[in-house]
Amino acid sequence: MTTTSAPTPTPAAQRALDAGVLPRRFGWWYVAEAQLRSMKAYGWTIVASGVGQPLLYLLGIGLGLAAFLDVSVAEGPDGPIDYVTFVAPALLVTAAVGVAMDEFTYAVMSGFKWRRLYYAPNASPVSPPQLATGVVVACAGRMLFTVVVYYALMVAFGAVGDPVSGLLIPLVGILGGLAFGLPVMAYSASIEDDRGQFALIQRFVFTPMFLFSGTFYPLDSVPLAFQWIGWISPVWHASEIGRALSYGSAPGSWPVGVHLAILLVMAGVGGVVAGRIFTRRLRG
Repeated sequence: MTTTSAPTPTPAAQRALDAGVLPRRFGWWYVAEAQLRSMKAYGWTIVASGVGQPLLYLLGIGLGLAAFLDVSVAEGPDGPIDYVTFVAPALLVTAAVGVAMDEFTYAVMSGFKWRRLYYAPNASPVSPPQLATGVVVACAGRMLFTVVVYYALMVAFGAVGDPVSGLLIPLVGILGGLAFGLPVMAYSASIEDDRGQFALIQRFVFTPMFLFSGTFYPLDSVPLAFQWIGWISPVWHASEIGRALSYGSAPGSWPVGVHLAILLVMAGVGGVVAGRIFTRRLRG
């Protein structure tokens, strides 16, 4: 019985095979790089909102609203906490969630429907899960800029109890943004026509989550009928971790590990579902 060996590829064919190795291994990075480069088109908007929003919020609350409060609204392990220190971590988290709202709604749907940017990478060695991962990494990069600027301004305004442990607050903000954004990304990838779904998310998910997640006052001061909004909100869970890092956990608060576990589950489940939907739409 004779066996035949596989033919040796020509130099041109070998170069083509070699060129496909990196995209198969690091395809997510190529997608993320392309996404980040595309953000240059609205780079000034990112910078203006990333700097202007925290500056205006902290000025308005630190020099405005806080001046009218005669009593502390929250307590840490060492006693009452001033209002701007209480609010600042939640505002940082909300800024990260706002970035997720920008990047994981219309931008994702555009990749499938209007601009169809996802189909060219899909014809390359880049897999749909790598494509989804690249989109997430690019969004996390924009979040990183936003939360780092926010934290720097928090320190400048004296709104961080412990600036050393507080260095982890930006990472918590990114996790909170992903815990909200990845399920939204999965939903955005699943719809084929825009019938106002994203406007509904903005009005009936994002806005109530911002207002009723203990952003401006402790969650236990909210009527019990509305506290469930905070319990299922990544904004509240991430804000509570940020406050614990800033000035310590309030007496009787949930353990930080519970908040962290909930955020990781939200982000993990959302990421897995998003990857599967990308695969179904691009390879199905």
